[in-house]
Amino acid sequence: MEKKIKCRAAILFDMGLSRPFATSKPVRVEEIELDPPGFGEVLVKVSAAGLCHSDLSVVNGNRPRAMPMVLGHEGSGIIETLGNGVENFKVGDHVVFVFVPSCGNCIPCKEGRPALCEPGLAAGGAGTLLSGEKRIRLNGDLINHQVGVSCFAEYTVVSCKSLVKVEKNLPLDEAALFGCAVITGAGAVFNTANIRVGSTVAVVGLGGTGLSALMGAKAAGASKIIGIDLLKEKLDIAKQLGADEVYQADDPNILENLQKFTKGGVNYSFECVGSEKAMELAYKILKRGGTAVSSGLSHPDKNFSIQHVDLVAGEKVIKGSFLGSCVPDRDIPAYIELYKSGRLPVDRLMSDHISLDEVNEGFDKLSDGSTVRQIISFN
Repeated sequence: MEKKIKCRAAILFDMGLSRPFATSKPVRVEEIELDPPGFGEVLVKVSAAGLCHSDLSVVNGNRPRAMPMVLGHEGSGIIETLGNGVENFKVGDHVVFVFVPSCGNCIPCKEGRPALCEPGLAAGGAGTLLSGEKRIRLNGDLINHQVGVSCFAEYTVVSCKSLVKVEKNLPLDEAALFGCAVITGAGAVFNTANIRVGSTVAVVGLGGTGLSALMGAKAAGASKIIGIDLLKEKLDIAKQLGADEVYQADDPNILENLQKFTKGGVNYSFECVGSEKAMELAYKILKRGGTAVSSGLSHPDKNFSIQHVDLVAGEKVIKGSFLGSCVPDRDIPAYIELYKSGRLPVDRLMSDHISLDEVNEGFDKLSDGSTVRQIISFN
């Protein structure tokens, strides 16, 4: 019988607590016990994990989940143990986690849309692995996984369908970014929108996902790129990464100024913050025939409003983008090659390296907007 692993993990016990989280402590670092990997599963020693707004939306209660739950969906690590039935990985492989496993058998998977995998979505909502099982124990009791990953831990057990193998010469803190920020942001540009060379593009919300979308637009050959955010610091970063113009989102003259700069609006806008106000702005700045893509996730009770006649008469398009509409096995290696060539400088997203014990303070910084990507380092 395989030995169970004991390790430290960041566990969310209470959603929606008041800020500062450093004081209310919704997340506590505790010792957990991991059951051995089952069929088609692997044990991964986690090397790095990114703090993402998707994690924050669970902590602050915008995306309710079953608790207690080990957090973390963006990360990287090294395979330690293989369960039965794992054929495409070996011990010692460097891997990136993918927060939507692809079963390969449901209709969306067969249509080449693994981000919409139906069993993967069901497992994520239930707090289980793709198999429907849980492998995390706290004081002997099974607790919940976050979207089948739970990488805010020294070790984690995941489905092999939640992993993509990467080259060993890629630093694992950089590799972690490709599991969410990069595939969600750049993927929205390359896959969901499939922008044309010479297009005009605006990105609303300049966190990790938004800046990845901005870099993706530059790599895809956009002629004009506009960054929009509430914080001047984020606008400065956008300029450094290739934005031709930037606007503060609360500027009362933003529509007039943007339309003047673009001669009527943009071909593509990307809402990357999960705000109905940001989505309405992303729609309003479109020119006729333009496309607005949203990869942000707001509270289920929130709605946005558009003028129906403008949608029809302007032949405008609104698209949702989940996981950047990516095929992770195809796209993550491709985006890594763009990074290595200098066309997708994703290392610029890293703001800080923190310890697991600093996770609540990290969520405070993320909520303030004073950081892009904080990386929890385990090595």
